[in-house]
Amino acid sequence: MTTASDWVQGARPRTLPAAAAPVLVGTGAAAQLGEVHLGRAALALGVALALQVGVNYANDYSDGIRGTDVDRVGPLRLTASGTASPGTVKAAAFAAFGLAAVLGLVLVAMTGQWWLLAVGAVAIVAAWGYTGGRRPYGYRGLGEVGVFVFFGLVAVLGTTYTQADELSWPAWVGAVCVGMLACALLMANNLRDVPTDALVGKRTLAVRMGERWSRRAYAVLVVGPVLLGGIGCAFASPWTLIVLLLLAPSVVLAGTVLLGARGKALVPVLAGTGLLELAFGVLLGLGLAL
Repeated sequence: MTTASDWVQGARPRTLPAAAAPVLVGTGAAAQLGEVHLGRAALALGVALALQVGVNYANDYSDGIRGTDVDRVGPLRLTASGTASPGTVKAAAFAAFGLAAVLGLVLVAMTGQWWLLAVGAVAIVAAWGYTGGRRPYGYRGLGEVGVFVFFGLVAVLGTTYTQADELSWPAWVGAVCVGMLACALLMANNLRDVPTDALVGKRTLAVRMGERWSRRAYAVLVVGPVLLGGIGCAFASPWTLIVLLLLAPSVVLAGTVLLGARGKALVPVLAGTGLLELAFGVLLGLGLAL
């Protein structure tokens, strides 16, 4: 019988910072505009976390039934391991998507911006389509595009807009930076899985680019946002320079990957990238708010 611990592992908690960071940055950008609504921020966080968990369960289900998760390094795969039935994992994914939809509906009702429902619907479709459906875009090297758009631009700008009813250029800079870090998280994950993905025909961007260029791309994606966010947003609020405190850990992560870490050695890199993104969200959000 599937235990609560199994479900927690299957939700891949190391990826959850990708959901929290954009809300922190978006709320900081709203504060910089003089408008902060903590209730709306909490709803936005709930939507983001539910979507992330839904994506993780959906990927577990879709990769599991395709047989691409049979030999993987990393957290427990519920479907591939037989720990939970495919139907149960699929139901868990849609339950998470449903929760995200309900929370999003409440948030939209509070703002009165009903057109945002369409954005939310597209986000849920994109979450499922990453590895689900007949032609999953994650299998064609477009996963980073989806992550950048929805866990970067949409998540940050949506958080800011639902609180301030407007956007600012620091919000856009923050959205780009968070999107890059979310892509770094996905790149670390896919770089770890290059050998097995290539064998089963899962053509992620890391598979298409090859390990050498993927490692270089990861380095840019993990160091670039720290410099861009810390220095770029300082023109609006000098306090954002505190983000530069993350330069050292970002360089360490980049160096680890550039020096050839692979397989299990990339698991701590994945965890470190998630923590870096969360810390970035805290510091940039705080810097913009001060």
